Amino acid sequence: MAALLSLLPNPFSSSSSSSSPSLPSVPINTPATPQFSVALSATSHLHNWVSVINASITRTSQLKTLLLPKCFAINSTISSSDVFNDTGSLFSLFQGLGVDEREVELLLNKNPSLRLASFDCVHERVCSLESLGINGVALYSLITKCPDVLTAPEIDPLISFIRDDLEGKIEPAQICRLLKAAEPRFLVGFDGKVRLLVHHGIPQERIAHVLNNVNLTRAICLKSAEEIEKTFTFLSRFGAVDIIIKRPAILNYDLESQLIPRVRVLVELSGGDDAATGVVLRKLPAIVRYSEEHLGGHVEFLRSFAGLSDQEIFKIVCVFPNVFSASKERKLNPRIDFLKQCGLNSYDIFRFLIKAPLFLGLSFEENLVYKLSLLVKIGYQYRTRELAIAMGAVTRTSCENLQKVIGLFLSYGLSCEDIVAMSNKHPQILQYNPTSLKEKIEYLIEDMGREVDELLAFPAFLGYKLDDRIKHRYEVKKKIIGEGMSLNKLLSVSTERFSRRKKKDPAHTTENPSGSKG
Repeated sequence: MAALLSLLPNPFSSSSSSSSPSLPSVPINTPATPQFSVALSATSHLHNWVSVINASITRTSQLKTLLLPKCFAINSTISSSDVFNDTGSLFSLFQGLGVDEREVELLLNKNPSLRLASFDCVHERVCSLESLGINGVALYSLITKCPDVLTAPEIDPLISFIRDDLEGKIEPAQICRLLKAAEPRFLVGFDGKVRLLVHHGIPQERIAHVLNNVNLTRAICLKSAEEIEKTFTFLSRFGAVDIIIKRPAILNYDLESQLIPRVRVLVELSGGDDAATGVVLRKLPAIVRYSEEHLGGHVEFLRSFAGLSDQEIFKIVCVFPNVFSASKERKLNPRIDFLKQCGLNSYDIFRFLIKAPLFLGLSFEENLVYKLSLLVKIGYQYRTRELAIAMGAVTRTSCENLQKVIGLFLSYGLSCEDIVAMSNKHPQILQYNPTSLKEKIEYLIEDMGREVDELLAFPAFLGYKLDDRIKHRYEVKKKIIGEGMSLNKLLSVSTERFSRRKKKDPAHTTENPSGSKG
């Protein structure tokens, strides 16, 4: 402990050999109060305050009240023994938090404000941090890396706001990131900026979600209230609240250099349609993480290599905004080239991508190559339009599901050629749920008394709902014309037309409970 005491500055250092302490002189031609105000406004000069305050003890209590939080004001009666006692208490406090002796000495030596702060005040600040859920290793890391959190006067209002107004719903790790990244001076006004978010429509019950999912330093502390206001004004054209709630990190971006130029790419692509652009932004707010050059590069690629118009590109973006996340070199180029090799022209490519946009995003090694192999194995010819259409259909199903569907058809006696023929007529059969397919095939064979081969003529049978469409219509028509009926005519007509036919059919009668016909 003696070594620790030796690190402390002596507030009564003498400039002469006299045993009496000499005080720093205050120029008589300069008012004392302004000089003290300047000195006390900078926490980095706390170690100079003791001798200055002793020089004018009658002014000390007023200055402490006006210029410092009461907790961290320097006592006017401070002495070396007081400093030693508080330092010893701080030493014990830090040891209790897991800080070893060497680290304590470094902290106190490098942070004069901490060395001169009272034990009660530091202890109270530690308790406040713990009340926010910051404890254990997290508290140790925060204190050793940013000891200012124990003395900076800007911390208390922040803690109170988070604990009381935000009901302590900010995650401790998020608070730690904020306190480590932002200088205490940037924490001033934090509460007002958060209230500005609520003022612009972020629901109070969602504000914690927003704050837990942004970079608080970049999104709040380093931005002025005016900048936040302008961001909301700009995004209001596209549904600001919905966008921010879905993707709070959008607040991290700079308005002028990032948000405006990136959103402008989408607006121009849409032909100036703010509503349509808003749909895209609300569907995938993360699209703004891509630079203007990245977005523009993808648009130009689809124009030049795929031969698509801006209107067609924007329609694809509307159904699949993640087209911008697909690498041009690894995904877009080889897959568009595959469609070209299969004989698709620009308009065909557009129609394909509208129906099967996931084709651009799925992994080739873990997904597409496996499905392509299965399709070729059952008889699809490589580089044909039929293969391209089949690939589009199976993008919506898993490899395991596709294998089960093929296996199910084979188990009912259908050949690979039959499967290819059916899927050429109705590609969706390759993506249906195998359990649902089995139920429909069983009903076709067992209840309707049909052969499975009838699926070759009308594979779309497998796409209708079993209870609501197939069973209902079959039972109705069976009473009228018996069991011999066309599956196509039975199921493909609209519900309205089927109802009209049922009412107009003179042979359609119903029986009452007594058995007489009505």
